[in-house]
Amino acid sequence: MVKAIVGGNWGDEGKGKITDLLAGEADIVVRFQGGANAGHTIINEFGKTALHLLPSGVFRPNVVNMIGQGVALHLPTFFRELDDLVSKGVPMPSILVSDRVQIVMPYHILFDKLEEQRLGGKSFGSTKSGIAPFYSDKYAKIGIQAGELYDDRLLMDRLVNLCEIKNAMIRELYKSSELLDPQAIYSEVTAYRDRLEPMLVNAAVYLHRAKDKSILLEGQLGALKDPDNGIYPFVTSSSPLAGFGTVGAGIAPNQISEVITVVKSYSSCVGAGAFVSEIFGEEAESLRKRGGDAGEYGATTGRPRRMGWFDAVATKYGCMLQGTTQVALSLLDVLGYLDTIPVCTGYEIDGEVTDTFPITPLLNKAKPVYEYLNGWKCDISGIRSFGELPGNARKYVEFIEERIGYPIRLISDGPKRNDFIIRK
Repeated sequence: MVKAIVGGNWGDEGKGKITDLLAGEADIVVRFQGGANAGHTIINEFGKTALHLLPSGVFRPNVVNMIGQGVALHLPTFFRELDDLVSKGVPMPSILVSDRVQIVMPYHILFDKLEEQRLGGKSFGSTKSGIAPFYSDKYAKIGIQAGELYDDRLLMDRLVNLCEIKNAMIRELYKSSELLDPQAIYSEVTAYRDRLEPMLVNAAVYLHRAKDKSILLEGQLGALKDPDNGIYPFVTSSSPLAGFGTVGAGIAPNQISEVITVVKSYSSCVGAGAFVSEIFGEEAESLRKRGGDAGEYGATTGRPRRMGWFDAVATKYGCMLQGTTQVALSLLDVLGYLDTIPVCTGYEIDGEVTDTFPITPLLNKAKPVYEYLNGWKCDISGIRSFGELPGNARKYVEFIEERIGYPIRLISDGPKRNDFIIRK
C-alpha cells in the first residue's frame, strides 16, 4: 500500500510530523521532490529536529528511508544532516539513494545567490539552496546523476563544458569574479563517492519489488507552490503534488491508494506571492509567536512567515489538486487565544465574489470574504478524542470540513508526535 503525505497550502503545514507519526506502521518512506530548502520539524523522544533532506522516517529503526530521483540532492547537507542525527543518539537509519537522483552542485548555490542579488527587490524569496538553478539544469539535460559520479572521464568532461558555459554567464550577466574551477568542483563532489556508493539503488526496481509493503511518499512544500497549478511565478521548481510522487519516487500511478493532505488551522507562507487572507501588524505577530512549535519562522531560513487566517478557497483547491482522500488538520491548539476566528470563504474580485481559486493576476486583485466563528478560549493540548474538544473547537473543524469538501481524519493539537486526535 502506498500513501502520499503532501501539503494542501503554501508549505510548512506539518508534513514531517504526520510522516513521523505514520512511519510507525510503514516499511519505507520516500522523499520524492525538492531539496534542502525543505524544513520538516519533528519533536519526539530524540528532541526537536529540523530535517531538510532526510525522509521523516529516520527515527523509526525498522523503516527504510529513500531519497527518490525527484529530489535535489546536496551531498554536504545530506551527510551533515545524517551525522548530526546520529550524534543526537538516533540509531543509524537505513538509507537508500536513487542512482538516478541528480546532484546539487556548488555552482547551483552560487547562481541562486547571484540571481537573487540581480533581482534585488523583485526577488522570489529563494532559500538560496540552489533549487531553481538545479532544476533548470535538470530540464536542460545538463544535470549530473549520482551514478555518474563514478565515471571519472565522463564527469570531468561534463564539468569542463559546464564551467565554460557558466563562467561566461558569471562574467557577462552577473558581472562577478567568482569563476568556477572544474577541477575544484570535481574534487569536492567526488569526496563523497565512497560514502554514497553503498546507499545507491535502482529505486524504481526496488519499490516495484516492495509493492506489497507499506510505503509513504513524503512531499515538500504545498499544492499552491506547484509550478503548473500554483501562484506562479512565486512557486517552487518541482511539483509538490501527490501525482508527481509516482515520478519522483519511480512507482506506477495506480499504486497510490491514499493521499493524506496536511493543512494548517490558519495560514502561513514563506516567500513572495499572492496570499489573499494575509494579516499584518500586531494581529499577525500575535498569531506568529503562538504558531508552529516555537513560533512561525522558517525551519530552513529562520525568516518570519507571513501569517493569515484559514483560507477555505485556497485549501479546497489544494486538496483537489492533491487528489485528497483525507485531511490532516494541524495546529488547532494555536487558535485557543481568540475570541472570534475569521475564516476566508470567498474572494471578492472586481466586485464579484467567487469560491474558486483563480490565476495569479486575479489573485493579486482579490480581497478576502470572511465568516466569523466563536473561539473556545482554552488550551486543548493533550486532548485525544474529538468528542472531548470544546464545542466551538468541534464546530470550527466541522465548518472547515464542510467548506473544503474533504474529510478531516487527523487533528494535531500539540507539537509532539502523539499530540493527535484520530477522527473517524
